[in-house]
Amino acid sequence: MKKTTAMLAMTLGLAFAGAAHAQQKTMSIGTGGTGGVYYPLGGAVANVLSKNLPNVQATAEVTGGSVDNLKLIGAGKSEMAFTMADAALDALKGEDKFKSGKVPLQALLVVYPNRMHVVTVEGTGIQTMADLKGKRVSTGSPGSATEVMAFRVIEAAGLDKDKDMKRERLGVAESVNAVKDRKIDAFFWVGGIPTAAVTDLAATPGLKIKLIDHGDLAEKMNAKYGKLYSSSKIKAGSYPGYDKDNSITDVWNLIITGDKMSNEDAYTIVKTLVEKKADIVAVHKEAESFSLDNQVQERSPIPFHPGALKYFKEKGVGG
Repeated sequence: MKKTTAMLAMTLGLAFAGAAHAQQKTMSIGTGGTGGVYYPLGGAVANVLSKNLPNVQATAEVTGGSVDNLKLIGAGKSEMAFTMADAALDALKGEDKFKSGKVPLQALLVVYPNRMHVVTVEGTGIQTMADLKGKRVSTGSPGSATEVMAFRVIEAAGLDKDKDMKRERLGVAESVNAVKDRKIDAFFWVGGIPTAAVTDLAATPGLKIKLIDHGDLAEKMNAKYGKLYSSSKIKAGSYPGYDKDNSITDVWNLIITGDKMSNEDAYTIVKTLVEKKADIVAVHKEAESFSLDNQVQERSPIPFHPGALKYFKEKGVGG
């Protein structure tokens, strides 16, 4: 009898353990390259969700950026992802890099504005956007929304991305190394402030960073692509040794999901990210923008998930 009871207890114990294991949800979060802002922020988001949601194990994945992330969502390989609003709208409509098919998307959270950096160093002869003509320029990695937005900035400046420059397709960390090695003259990067790789370049002895003004191009970009962009500034002091404001274009970032997430999960995730914001800000200050004030459809061309809207409604904001 004792032996039978022990065996029964062991069997039940294994059954309960199996049930608990079965209930655990793994959640892949698409971010970006290690030199950008999506990756450290994604790691902080994954940590907050894993720590505060029972039976959730979230992981930040290194990717090429927004375009890659949207394709991973479409393929069902990521549950959540960071993306720029312009790339997300292309995916939703099945345009540009998504002509092979629309990606069903829902926004969970408007997170922070992504600032377009047009970066060079003294000695290249580049003072304005027009000076990029004939230069060696990286427009971002192939899986990134940096490339999407860079092409639009170049177009608005009256330049041809293929004919007017020798174009490379490098991520931000690779672009910085290429500038240091004098293999390229300038690069485009759209990201948060500060971006670690740009800070690294600015702090490099013997080099003086220059950021090229282009904020006046936002109106032309919006005329063609919809009201996605705005004029903004990278403020003096944002990077070591950079002592004047840089006039730029920016676009909002979103955390998005596909069409499979339940209302309950979306509600809980959004509530957790907003209410545990301080833990994410401790990793990168751009998370200050993970605020309820920013949860308005004007900043997201992607419809909000019903679970997110439920939380916003409870808080009397946005959506």
